[in-house]
Amino acid sequence: MAIALLQWSQYRFLVIDHSVEIYGALVAAICSAFGIWLGLKLTRRRPVEVREILVPAAAPFVRNQERVGKLGITPREMEILELVAAGLSNREIAERLFVSENTVKTHCSRVFGKLGAERRTQAVQIAKETGILP
Repeated sequence: MAIALLQWSQYRFLVIDHSVEIYGALVAAICSAFGIWLGLKLTRRRPVEVREILVPAAAPFVRNQERVGKLGITPREMEILELVAAGLSNREIAERLFVSENTVKTHCSRVFGKLGAERRTQAVQIAKETGILP
């Protein structure tokens, strides 16, 4: 009988007096479990299908020498423009060509002026559109 009385007092203390906290903890646990399940479901990695598509090779690139001559681009400026198109920085171009960074900047600004470009990317785009670069 004493054990039953103790059990009832514990039940009363836990369930009746702290029912809001218990229900809150249950709701929090259910929401957390649902959030974890949903997160795993949405971020599940799907297999990636890799296909190799063969593209026939185009004819080899032939530089538009007439356009290069009209613009007055020197061979050194052409060399620097090709390196700019390859994504090299001024410092990397200078190291590769054994010149100073200021020389590279000067050549770049001259090429930009001849092409009518303001930025490196714009100069490369114009050169590709006019047939100067592949």
